[in-house]
Amino acid sequence: MKLGLVTSNKHKLEEYRQGLERLGVDIELLKADCEEIQTDTLQKVVRSCVEQLKDQGYRNFMLDDSGLFVPSLNGFPGVYSAYVMETIGCPGMLRLIHGLDRKARFECCIGVSSDELGDFSVTGVSPGRIIYEERGTGGFGYDPIFVPDGDERTFAQMDMLSKNQHSHRGKAMVLLAAEIKRRMGNWK
Repeated sequence: MKLGLVTSNKHKLEEYRQGLERLGVDIELLKADCEEIQTDTLQKVVRSCVEQLKDQGYRNFMLDDSGLFVPSLNGFPGVYSAYVMETIGCPGMLRLIHGLDRKARFECCIGVSSDELGDFSVTGVSPGRIIYEERGTGGFGYDPIFVPDGDERTFAQMDMLSKNQHSHRGKAMVLLAAEIKRRMGNWK
């Protein structure tokens, strides 16, 4: 089965290919665009984009939206994580959280629209904390300042296999794989 992945991020494409190849799902890059609505949850953003792309005639695709949610900042940056990363980056986030509780979580919502599987979404969550300085050179976005619960390394210090075991996207991919298996009737 083939699914197009709507993204401009080559790191996401690699993560999805590695995460879903064992299921026989071939992930291809799909160059398409949707307008992200201003809302409070990733699930609403993903659902809106799926509907927009279907209205544009696209079929057999998936997309995701991820965000860093910091309770001491009332969930900010949340659905605005990409914009905040582009404007103030990790140094700005470290300044924003200075003196506050550093607990945080990443969420990733994956939406699928497939002739074979139907339309559905799953959400993975990775609880953790924001550290005091950037560490590591891998990954992207907030990876150098986020340490998931149960580890002392930032996402930027992990190889892809380790990151996928801890990350919100990795956890969402596990849920995605289970849902694909369920919908295909291939439970083992």
